[in-house]
Amino acid sequence: MNAAPADQIRLLDLQAIDSKLDQLAHRRRSLPEHAEIDRATADHTALKDLVVAAQAQLGDTEREQTKAEQDVEQVRARSARNQQRLDSGTGSPRDLENLQHENESLAKRQSDLEDVVLEVMERLDSAQTRVTELTARLDHSTVVLTEAEGRRDAAFAEIDAEAEKVRRDREAVAQVIPADLLKLYTRLREQQGGVGAARLFQRRCEGCRVEFAAADLNAIKAEAADAVVRCENCGRILVRTSESGI
Repeated sequence: MNAAPADQIRLLDLQAIDSKLDQLAHRRRSLPEHAEIDRATADHTALKDLVVAAQAQLGDTEREQTKAEQDVEQVRARSARNQQRLDSGTGSPRDLENLQHENESLAKRQSDLEDVVLEVMERLDSAQTRVTELTARLDHSTVVLTEAEGRRDAAFAEIDAEAEKVRRDREAVAQVIPADLLKLYTRLREQQGGVGAARLFQRRCEGCRVEFAAADLNAIKAEAADAVVRCENCGRILVRTSESGI
């Protein structure tokens, strides 16, 4: 392949621009906010699960308290009815005696149930406190996550604006490079880790950093000025300039 020396030198300008775009893309991918957001998201998700579990436990405990209070009320009501009959003296002596014994049992039952109510109330208080604490932590984690996402988005906007300007510069350079030379450069760039063209600078390929022997330099020097030379070591387009040392 042949291409005017000026077009080959333009490849170095294009390579510099493409390397800049690669750096910007890497910078975008490597923002410290990404790791911060990952951590904050994991914390937020874990806290959401804890809040849901705590709220479920609180609901269960509230229902348990309602049931325990209803049990106490039922015993109180039955004891009150029995007491009314005892006070009225209605019934046979045996019936009244049985009512008296039942009320004594109900008094013991009521005392036990009231102890249950107190125990459930203590657990309910703890459950409510846990929901409050976890909800506050969840709210804080939401703020942390939102702030991290805001910093990431601001960094994205800055990087993307710079990348857009660099892409416009690239278009201006790429459109004056012959299509076949540009196609070769693009293919080699994809194959060679982002570098498709490298300068021959003082006997060395700046793509792979290999220094050429004198015989190899003489062979390169013998090539026509418009010949597209490739580095025998890395295969990249080797662009000759006044600083090539040949």
